[in-house]
Amino acid sequence: MASKETKVYQAGHLFTGTEWLKEQAIVVCNGKILEVLPVKECSVKPVSTHAKIAPAFMDIQIYGAYGKLLSVYPEADALHKLYQYCSEGGASHFQPTVATNSYEVFYRAIDAVNVYRKEGGKGCIGLHIEGPWINTLKRGAHLDTFIHSPSLEQAKALLEYGNGVITMITLAPEVCRKEVIDLIKSYGVVISAGHSNASYEEAMDAFDSGIPAATHLYNAMSPLQHRAPGMVGAIFNHPKVMASIVPDGFHVDFAAIKIAKQQMGERLFVITDAVTETTEGPYPHHLKEDRYESNGTLSGSALTMGKSLQNLIHKVGIDVSEALRMVSLYPAQVMGKDRTMGKIEKGFNANLVLLNDLFEIEGIVVAD
Repeated sequence: MASKETKVYQAGHLFTGTEWLKEQAIVVCNGKILEVLPVKECSVKPVSTHAKIAPAFMDIQIYGAYGKLLSVYPEADALHKLYQYCSEGGASHFQPTVATNSYEVFYRAIDAVNVYRKEGGKGCIGLHIEGPWINTLKRGAHLDTFIHSPSLEQAKALLEYGNGVITMITLAPEVCRKEVIDLIKSYGVVISAGHSNASYEEAMDAFDSGIPAATHLYNAMSPLQHRAPGMVGAIFNHPKVMASIVPDGFHVDFAAIKIAKQQMGERLFVITDAVTETTEGPYPHHLKEDRYESNGTLSGSALTMGKSLQNLIHKVGIDVSEALRMVSLYPAQVMGKDRTMGKIEKGFNANLVLLNDLFEIEGIVVAD
């Protein structure tokens, strides 16, 4: 079984993504899981032993870390810092995000991802562009000066330049023509509905037409009201659409997260929506308690995925297994990566989070 590339990680309790197993060994070779078997059946000495091991987390909406907001510093070093921040919080993979901005900033962020990948940077699944094709009535901290409905030419130019790099776009479906949405889909980009004032009917139609996700549930979208169910109501009622949520207690009250979880079940997943302190650029983020504000408006969280997990378990009361899926398997499903990520099974990529008995992060193992 053993070779110089083979490594074994041992867990007192292993969460595979579907079930808990006791005293298990995970055999890894060249970034792939070769085998999961009881410790007593494994003859290879483990490189490390942990109380608990689970699938590594994935954060598909995060803007910057350690003083480098990607939109202000669209360079590879900002992505290296993001990876460090995410890995310290238990995430092996991340999707750097740029909020509503100029096209020049988007192009430079695309360049940064390409350079990061050429340098061998780990964990970056692609770029998430949030806006500027959103509804100004639900812009939140996004600047009105950049917001617009895109022409087919604008969308095609951005998608062509970012082909293979742009993996998600958040937009308001009511401000984008069908031709634009169809074009985005043709590039394999995941569309997420957000910063939207869509009616319940408009939102349901958008989800029925193939938009698979929604961005930060409750925040910057038409609310659930008894005579106007809005986008929140459509997300609750639609059988397939998945939605991200920011579990910091500031973006959404923990009781509202519990309500959403009861309504949505496996369709609800976590993002950090984390930013970093900055005084430069159009979005100066300043830390206030455990959140960030920009120009007097809530603009991002100070979460890690590890802290998100703790909040889901202790503040919302979600079962540990389900909380773990909300930070790993479900984001992987949204991004179409659940055939190789989000589980600990033979043939899957060896992306692992190493935990103590309190579900605190001890480290990660990354396949790529």
